[in-house]
Parts: sequence; C-alpha cells; structure tokens
Amino acid sequence: MTGYGRGSATGDDFSVSVDLKTVNNRFLDVHLRLGGELSPLEGQIKRRISSRLSRGRVDVTVTFERTSEVAYELNRPLISGYVKALKEMQQEFGIVGDLDINVLARLPGALQTGRDGLNEGMIAGIEGALEEAIGELQRMRAQEGEMLRQEMRERVDNIEALVSVIEAAASGLVETYRARLEKRIGELFNRETQIVELDPLRMAQEVAYLADRSDVSEEMVRLRSHLAQFREALGSPSETGKMLDFLLQELNREANTTLSKSIELLIKEAALGIKAEVEKLREQVQNVE
Repeated sequence: MTGYGRGSATGDDFSVSVDLKTVNNRFLDVHLRLGGELSPLEGQIKRRISSRLSRGRVDVTVTFERTSEVAYELNRPLISGYVKALKEMQQEFGIVGDLDINVLARLPGALQTGRDGLNEGMIAGIEGALEEAIGELQRMRAQEGEMLRQEMRERVDNIEALVSVIEAAASGLVETYRARLEKRIGELFNRETQIVELDPLRMAQEVAYLADRSDVSEEMVRLRSHLAQFREALGSPSETGKMLDFLLQELNREANTTLSKSIELLIKEAALGIKAEVEKLREQVQNVE
C-alpha cells in the first residue's frame, strides 16, 4: 500500500529526520539510505519497521547531522596509497608536475569527520523520529485502506450476484437438456417424414448423464463459503493479506471449474464475470497487510 511518513528530532548536538515511502509489494522489502555513521543501526531500524509493517516496498531515508563543531581526520592509508600511485604514474609515463593539495582534498574519503560514536541521546532521537514517521505512514495507509476495503466489498457483492445468476440458470438445466436432446434427435431421425419413437428410459438416462456432468452446485456452495470468509477477513483488525490471497485463488479455481463443466452460455458468461472480478480483487489485495 502506498504511503508516506516523516519524523524528526533534535538534540543539543544533533538533528535527525526520517522519511518513509511505501509502494505496493507482495512481501516486505526494506531499503535503507543511511550515512556511514549510522550503519551500526541498520539492523535495529529494519527490525523496528518489520515489527510495524508486513507488506510493501519501504524506502527509508535517515538524514543525521551533528550541530556541534566538527573536527576532521585524515584518512592516511587512503591518501598514502593515492600519492604512491600518482608517483608511480609519473615515473612510468614520464609525467611532469607536482601534486595539488586541492586534488587530494577532493579525493572521496580523504577527509573524515572525527566521531566519538553515537551517544544514547542520539540513538533515542533517531528511534523517536523513526516512530513518528511510521505512525504518520500508518495513518495515511489506514485512510487509503478504508477506501480499499469498501471497494473490495462492492466487488464481492458483484461476485455474489453472479453466483445467484449461475444458480438460477443451473436450476432449469435438466428440462433444458431434455428439450435440446429431443429436438436434436428429432432433427436427425425424423427426416423424409420418417418418425422414430424415443425410449423414455433411455432419454432420461442421457439427460441425467448430461445434467450430472454439468452440475455446478458444489462449486456454488464453495464459492459462497469463500465469499463469506473473504468478507469476514475484510472486517478483521488483524493482518489478512495472505488469507485474502489464498481465498482469491480458491474463487478463481471454482470459476474455472464452472467454466469447464457447463455448456450454457449464461453460466459461462457469469463465470467469466467472476474471474474478471477476482482479477481486479487480486490487484487490490496486493495493497492489503
């Protein structure tokens, strides 16, 4: 589910801001952007986020600044290696010139801020800013989730209406098959004014066979059961995304079985309508925790 949250905190010697952005994803995927000084907190930040969120790609940007005077230290091994490589280049290729201190100063990592590490106040400030950002994100996602819940309920109602259409059409199949079979046999055998009497028992057996092959009553019972469970899950305060995913798979399975069993156009159209609604629900469920 998409969302955004921001939190911040300040102390006597620091300021920190945390930005969280989430987009749809089937699983939880956390991406952190931290300064090198905050890398020891990476695992702690990920655990805090995973304890509050269960799905979505989460982009986390933590901006940390010290507000007290900063002392710089030389990265001596890096500078020494760089200077040595430049001198070897001069000797090997006969290049004339002197080293420019401005070039060395711009060398990434040559100058490093002296750090005494993160104190307890700084860590508490980072945690507080993270909690504030997560709280704002969840409030935004909750608003979006309520609208999403209402839309999914409407689609479940649409599927239930299509189930009723299938049940009504299936209730008259026996007589429909009997009439269709009698008409077809009559067309085949009553040519050139030849009249053939039909065996009622044999006709009943054929009709029963066709009706049994195309009986979708069990599929409709399971569809209604899955729809009831889907509604219940939508109203649950707990995490239901994976449960809804499973129920949609089952709804799609029953619709496919109905399509394969029935030869009635009305039933096939209704089953295709169910599949279309399930597909739309599947896209929406990816946003649900």
